[in-house]
Amino acid sequence: MPARLNLFTNRQRANSFGSAAHNYDAFRPRYPDQLIDDVLASEAHRVLEVGAGTGIASMQLIERGADLLAVEPDARMAAVAQAKGIPVEIATFEEWEPAGRQFDRVVFAASFHWVDPAAALPKISEILNDGGRLALIWNRLRPTNPTRAEFESIYRDYMDVETHRGDGNPDEVVELIADAGFTVTQRRYPHDVHYTAQQWVDIAFTFSNQLILAEDKAAQLRARLLERIGSAGVSVGGDAVAILATPV
Repeated sequence: MPARLNLFTNRQRANSFGSAAHNYDAFRPRYPDQLIDDVLASEAHRVLEVGAGTGIASMQLIERGADLLAVEPDARMAAVAQAKGIPVEIATFEEWEPAGRQFDRVVFAASFHWVDPAAALPKISEILNDGGRLALIWNRLRPTNPTRAEFESIYRDYMDVETHRGDGNPDEVVELIADAGFTVTQRRYPHDVHYTAQQWVDIAFTFSNQLILAEDKAAQLRARLLERIGSAGVSVGGDAVAILATPV
């Protein structure tokens, strides 16, 4: 299995987000409108979002008319989502009890790598209505100036840079889901954005490999990133990705 899809075994990283729940909600980028529309399409009404975090994607789906239930294992993250009026059941997906409920969509927004796919994929098949779909979505932010290589020259002093590369390979995920008995398509939504130094560092420190750093190391890393970026900010390419899968 690809290393990124084994992240669910690293509970230190999986459990780190709640310590930065409000920053996560404030700084993580939202999803393109067209992606949200494509995930729902006209026939999707009842939606389950798994690993919903603070409800970033949940709100975008609800605003498009989805009748949404969120499942989130971290009570601190769930509290932010609940404050927005999002119904949340606190549990890991593996332990969550569907209680006979069925859904038109099961959505993972940057969260599929935190569940065990061997347990999750059969469960998803069972709770999807006829014609229902699994949807995996995430944003991939790829710095172009400064480049990723330039940032990694700093990150090497604080972590294994392989663990810093967190944007994933859609082809690996597609293969895994297809092998579990799904018909899979993927769509990409290119973006070209610019962040100030502070905005970029704020986003960076909502990711688990930064959140688990010791306080002194985190402060050093922040300072070095801000110094390297300077007043010019960060130019960012990349894309948002949607993987849509239907049980065969």
